[in-house]
Amino acid sequence: MAALVVAVALISSVWQFSSSTQTTFDDPSQVPWAAFLLTYTLMAAMTSPLLTAVIASRQTDIEHTGAGWTLAATAGYTPGHLCRAKLAALAIILLPATAVQTTLVIGAGLIAGMPAPTDLGPWVGYTIWLYLINTAFCGLHIWLAAAVENQLISVGIGMLGAFLAVFSLFLPAAVTHVIPWGYYAVITHITQNGDEAAYATPSYVWPVAFLIIAAAAFVAGTRRLNRIER
Repeated sequence: MAALVVAVALISSVWQFSSSTQTTFDDPSQVPWAAFLLTYTLMAAMTSPLLTAVIASRQTDIEHTGAGWTLAATAGYTPGHLCRAKLAALAIILLPATAVQTTLVIGAGLIAGMPAPTDLGPWVGYTIWLYLINTAFCGLHIWLAAAVENQLISVGIGMLGAFLAVFSLFLPAAVTHVIPWGYYAVITHITQNGDEAAYATPSYVWPVAFLIIAAAAFVAGTRRLNRIER
């Protein structure tokens, strides 16, 4: 996770700080930090679905390979209990990882010579929503990794989700609302008109609804795991 966090920050910075974009640093009308956040949003959408799939799979596969489900059952812990505990553990790790990732991106901008950002609100808002969406997908992948022993399925879906998340940034809003990974685009705090990027406040109704549905699906799915013979 740490390696991917640093990689996202570095790739976002290298992409943004190409020779073609450095000329906009001192031009307030170009809103360089908004363009930088757009680049960061694209890289986060490309990597976050795969990150959540991999860490959820690694955390859950140990139960398949080490007869963990049976050992935990002898102590009174059902598969549903284990899955919820795994989500809580990973959510605790995802929080600082997401915050550090955003901090590294902002720090790279300052080191590259960009003026200090005058509006941190969109950056903070996007970071919070990115963490929440990542946690939701982490829970869904934990359930999938627990229900299906072949971990290639869970990780493969995460890879597919990464492609869908990136393409969702270029799709109409009506389409992104019905694609689970489209919510990486729904939470973006940037709007683009031609080559110009500007801050924007997204509607929080759809992301909140998605989080509620994801939480309900996770709870129902983990309870269903308690009735599966292993």
